Amino acid sequence: MADQLRVGVIGAGHFGRFHALKLAANPRVALAGLHDPDAARAREVGREVHAAALPLADLWAAVDAVVIAAPAEAHHGLAAAALSAGKHVLVEKPIAATLAQADHLAELARARGLVLQVGHLVRYSAEFAAVASRMEKPLYIEATRIAPFKPRGTDVSVILDLMIHDLDLVLALVGSELASVDAVGAPVASAHEDIANARLRFANGCVATITASRISTKTERKMRLFAAGGYMSVNFVDRKLTLIGRERGLPIPGGQGARIEETSWREHDALAAEQAAFLASIGEGAPVLVDAAAGRTALAAALAVTESMAQSRAAALAGGLLTDA
Repeated sequence: MADQLRVGVIGAGHFGRFHALKLAANPRVALAGLHDPDAARAREVGREVHAAALPLADLWAAVDAVVIAAPAEAHHGLAAAALSAGKHVLVEKPIAATLAQADHLAELARARGLVLQVGHLVRYSAEFAAVASRMEKPLYIEATRIAPFKPRGTDVSVILDLMIHDLDLVLALVGSELASVDAVGAPVASAHEDIANARLRFANGCVATITASRISTKTERKMRLFAAGGYMSVNFVDRKLTLIGRERGLPIPGGQGARIEETSWREHDALAAEQAAFLASIGEGAPVLVDAAAGRTALAAALAVTESMAQSRAAALAGGLLTDA
């Protein structure tokens, strides 16, 4: 197709491969190449999707846009190089390692008129739509995300690996500035924190408690939300949502006007939806749903959690609760 967008993928690991498979199957896209420091891995994935494994210099010349699915510490350098080369960028979360790096990427994209989208996948999911359409102005949110240990992702803490998904989700639902954070966490199976709990207070008065673990024996993702208009319980693994309020669902006998809605949602391909949004922003000028500002906000929350956790650890060491083993 003459109007196909030439897209490259940087990072041929677990998630980069999925991106490449989706792009290769998209008739609007010409998958123009892949790059990975592990050239053999890039060639292996390239054969699977019928795309060439290219050095970065050759990739810039071959593409109009790139998807960056490299390790988190490489996001800023790769995204800055791509934007400087005039390429639109979809970079996986987190947008960068520091707020200064995030600001630098935002300015590069703005100055060159390029799309910069951050891969907070949950925003493109059916589950987010199910929750956001039913819950306004939450007063309290409790989120739990736990999973068995996997070596993939342990180059960063569980905050940037798992918790950042719920941080972004909570930030989108609350719509207010973060006022304070109190967090604890500890490394167990890796060099970085593998378990963490954070209590966030927002400027509008909402409070959220988020727990993340990547050393559990099972996978669990749940959320409870309280608002003036009712209560919501969500089991993301089973795709079950229960809402108790006054405006939706069936009357509760003896409930003084309260109603209950028990529903589910039909899952869709969130990664394909994320990529479709990226293409629409490039080709049609559609607003970027998760732009650099949203990515920066999620990163700022994650860094605030990390800083609070470091302070809590220092206090625990001083109090004899922990040892510097």
